Amino acid sequence: MSYPVLYSFRRCPYAIRARLALASANISCELREVALRNKPAEMLALSPKGTVPVLQLADNSVIEESRDIMRWALSRHDPEGWLSANRAATEALIDDNDEHFKPRLDAYKYHLHHPQQTVTELRQQCLPMLTRLDECLRTHAGKALLGKQKTLADYALLPFVRQFAAVDRSHFESLKLPGLQNWLKSFEDSPVFLQVMKKHPPWSSGDTPTLWPEHGHNIRATD
Repeated sequence: MSYPVLYSFRRCPYAIRARLALASANISCELREVALRNKPAEMLALSPKGTVPVLQLADNSVIEESRDIMRWALSRHDPEGWLSANRAATEALIDDNDEHFKPRLDAYKYHLHHPQQTVTELRQQCLPMLTRLDECLRTHAGKALLGKQKTLADYALLPFVRQFAAVDRSHFESLKLPGLQNWLKSFEDSPVFLQVMKKHPPWSSGDTPTLWPEHGHNIRATD
């Protein structure tokens, strides 16, 4: 039985979304936690761009983008129906998050690197996306972004909303976005969140392999 190798960084929202999909699909892998200031040569040889996540499959092919890892995992096993939502709507929402919201989120999170704008101004630039997500949730009774249950879009965006909230939690809680706040809280209280956020020491060549997740049910390896 051989397992994919996942290069990951615990707090990276792109890596979180990849781990969420792998956990949902019950696909076990060898987890290699990356220290971003000392990236493993093995990872850079597979993916010179040097960002996580990177998934090396048993046939040595490599998936370098988080949403591609999600779709690969869920195409093998999708017990919770993450792929049930309309694909075009899903991709459009993820595109908006990755291409427009994430740069604004980074500017807000690292506001000290942007002295030409105040933290309030940078934060305001994030609000249109958050408001849009809250409206999506209201449309679906607060359950999910694109329907009655959480699907790929929800889990692809949740880590980024969490990252925004973590910059200033009290401010996030003060916003008039009750659907979004409840949606995030239900995620942070869920067993899968605790599973994907467990801490692991940085990996070094020669370390004993860390099989992840440790306590999954019906864990699937690659064929």
